[in-house]
Amino acid sequence: MKKQITAFLKDESGQTSTEYILLVAVVAFVIFKFKDVINERLVGDNGLVNKVFGKADDILNGLQ
Repeated sequence: MKKQITAFLKDESGQTSTEYILLVAVVAFVIFKFKDVINERLVGDNGLVNKVFGKADDILNGLQ
């Protein structure tokens, strides 16, 4: 078991957990930096979510 753990820690053939953590941190920073813009474009009065569900509602009302 000890040999397997040592081999895992010495293996450099792929991305390490540190690199994955750094990638997640960068994505989180971008989301927090632009959260107001993202929120407005997705959920705002003229946002993507309202457009999609508005069109779906129109289609549903047209079928009835």
